[in-house]
Amino acid sequence: MPPAPSCDCPHLDCVGEITKEELIHKSHGQCQDCKVGGPNLWACLENGCAYVGCGESHVDHSTGHSQETGHNLTVNLTTLRVWCYACGKEVFLDRKLVPQPPQSNSKPLGNNRASPLSPASLRVTPNGVSEDLDMETEEEDDMRARGLTGLKNIGNTCYMNAALQALSNCPPLTQFFLECGGLVRTDKKPALCKSYQKLVSDLWHKNRPSYVVPTNLFQGIKAINPMFRGYSQQDSQEFLRCLMDQLHEELKETLPEPYEPSGSVTVDDSPPKEENHNQSDNDFQSCESCGCSDRADSEVLHADVPTVVVDNEAEMLIPEQDDVQANREWQKEKNMINDIYRAGENTAADMDKDVDTTTETTPIISSQGHIKTQSRTSAMSTFSPPKSKCQRRYHSVISDVFDGTIVSSVQCLTCDRVSVTLENFQDISLPIPGKEDLAKLHSATHQTSLVKAGSCGEVYAPQGWIAFVMEYIKRYSTYTSEVWFWGPVVTLQDCLAAFFARDELKGDNMYSCEKCKKLRNGVKFCKMQSLPEILCIHLKRFRHELMFSTKIGTHVSFPLEGLDLQPFLAKDSSTQTTNYDLLSVICHHGTASSGHYIAYCRNDLNNLWYEFDDQSVTEVSESCVQNAEAYVLFYKKSNEDAVKERNRVSGLLNMMEPSLLQFYISRQWLNKFKTFAEPGPISNEDFLCPHGGVPPNKANYIEELAVVVPQNVWDHLYSRYGGGPAVNHLYVCNTCQIEVEKLEKRRKSELDMFVRLNKAFQDEESPVVIYCISMQWFREWEGFVKGKDNDPPGPIDNSKIAVSKIGHLTLKQGADSGQISEETWNFLHAIYGGGPLVTVRPSVVAGHQEADASHQSEEKIEVETRSL
Repeated sequence: MPPAPSCDCPHLDCVGEITKEELIHKSHGQCQDCKVGGPNLWACLENGCAYVGCGESHVDHSTGHSQETGHNLTVNLTTLRVWCYACGKEVFLDRKLVPQPPQSNSKPLGNNRASPLSPASLRVTPNGVSEDLDMETEEEDDMRARGLTGLKNIGNTCYMNAALQALSNCPPLTQFFLECGGLVRTDKKPALCKSYQKLVSDLWHKNRPSYVVPTNLFQGIKAINPMFRGYSQQDSQEFLRCLMDQLHEELKETLPEPYEPSGSVTVDDSPPKEENHNQSDNDFQSCESCGCSDRADSEVLHADVPTVVVDNEAEMLIPEQDDVQANREWQKEKNMINDIYRAGENTAADMDKDVDTTTETTPIISSQGHIKTQSRTSAMSTFSPPKSKCQRRYHSVISDVFDGTIVSSVQCLTCDRVSVTLENFQDISLPIPGKEDLAKLHSATHQTSLVKAGSCGEVYAPQGWIAFVMEYIKRYSTYTSEVWFWGPVVTLQDCLAAFFARDELKGDNMYSCEKCKKLRNGVKFCKMQSLPEILCIHLKRFRHELMFSTKIGTHVSFPLEGLDLQPFLAKDSSTQTTNYDLLSVICHHGTASSGHYIAYCRNDLNNLWYEFDDQSVTEVSESCVQNAEAYVLFYKKSNEDAVKERNRVSGLLNMMEPSLLQFYISRQWLNKFKTFAEPGPISNEDFLCPHGGVPPNKANYIEELAVVVPQNVWDHLYSRYGGGPAVNHLYVCNTCQIEVEKLEKRRKSELDMFVRLNKAFQDEESPVVIYCISMQWFREWEGFVKGKDNDPPGPIDNSKIAVSKIGHLTLKQGADSGQISEETWNFLHAIYGGGPLVTVRPSVVAGHQEADASHQSEEKIEVETRSL
């Protein structure tokens, strides 16, 4: 391990005055001995010495110069890191470097496209009011580019290091963790967002070390996904999905209601996703492998995560009732619960029961564009799985940055019925087309729209077959003349066209038409409804068969700037910006069974490209990046109007006009304004409740959620982006405070009653009937009453633990269930509703098999509730 960097070097007194401009000028020069250029040049820092020499990758004339002259300090002209030969360690020269003289319109180091708002801008004083806004940039930001810190390989973790470096160079995400630290709060284990925040802070620290060891984050990933345990090589893209899903789960917040997303398409009867993981990666599977990050409560992203039992959690205290009088009173209370439950639905409704008698409206979009509506009422008599909680929508910084929407249209070729589905995606997995596929994509007959009614699967029905053959031969011969000699020339646009190509649903992949009530031939089309701020593209290079895996080594050319997604955008999309610039690319070298991951990233401070290879960070040219074998690419929206808006706001802040009113604005939205191409409307709901006040749980750290801006800045931002609401005064909402106290009272009431009922059940020697309950639902209820989840669970859902035998519901063998008493079931069911009712009667069942299962289920409930 190299020596730790230090600033207490005794040789710093020998350094002369040097400016940033001089170092930049020297970086474009050559070694004075061998005349070699490139990124590995070192400049002597001795007072009065202007020597520039090459490094270890060449002849290492810089070291020879130090030995001959006794000059100890030298600086790398690419990374601006300083090395002392006498001390044998890295040192820092923050106080020795002379900053650039202040100018009226100063900009960050070499970044023409960087935001004029520095990380230190728009500060808030402790009392929440700021008379002056500090717009000065920190001197060290002008001295060197940050973010050029390597990551130590801790055992075949190059896949993780490359992914983390690629994410670290996504400004919207990184600036959130650096500037909005007050929002990084979670009670969920393993608190991966805290580990990632610490890692980002270390990577972008002004006194950056040589490398960082990401041990804590790696341990957190292994805790939630066993696939990453051990020391075997893993897939970098799978790591990215796992990391971002967990970050979203820990940081998600409820969207304000009522929530009506703009430009939404009502969907219905969507067919199941046409995903077939056994098919070749060369097949065109439209809308396949979209990393979904739906932020609805019905999706449980952590379903496969094992439950972690915390040892230091307080055990459940069961009250002792020894005297006979207490037992009599308790028996009366149990009878009262059963009487209330049997009294009918009206009494139970007083205990907040949710009755599932909703009427579902099903819109169907016909081929003529009309919307037909079908209604069906679900009654409690015939059980169907109940809705899990209310239909809430969530968002986080992950969904704000990476989420886009794809609209999928499936057309039945028999009845011409079209169903439309909206899908959220976090990344897009693109196939790499082969020779024949490229010829088809480049042919004039390639279709990307719905077919004519009654075509019955004839792809080229509008034209005659002779004309089609002649046209196809003409196009194919022209295109493939170059392909057969030089190999396929595949571009990223070709991969996108293959992904969004028309997909024929026939054979084993036929479409189940709701109107025809049978399998039919169909076609499927995909378009983008909304574009993400950062587009993550995954190229499907690996094909995993039953016994072996292969890798597609075809070079895919990709643009560094100006990736246009307009051809793949839906006609009714409201997206304005469709151009993207490359931020980073993850590359894999080797075969499907073994290899190595590296990342090429563009530093946002100086717009230079660097290669991140574990601990090593090296500047590279743009041509080196374009020749890379890309595996995962990160593109960011490019919008010059956003840069102009930041300049206008910066000018308004510098004017410092006196204003009678000060306005509060969301710090999270302000981060979007500084880093997003399309920040969207102002979202002050980040720190406000629906009643316009500050929620009680956010009052203690409101300074980290909101900043103060003068009236002229607020007027400009509000007129440009809309949103709001306008806030001049912050106060703790009394209505929310009453609701919080009411919720706490409900939690305590339910918890105390359950503890007493469960205690009585455990003391009962031979119960006549035992009620079964889904442990998945019970864990959600447990999280609510323990205060880990603010939302109550939905209706009880026993559908996964029940199986029908001879018209009777019985407990499924090996089901994840617990056992409770009749009184406990009546108590929970009266509040939450749901079902179905699953019981076990020990006195009727013969043998020991079901009795053992019953005992194990009782132990399950006992273990789960011990901490209550």
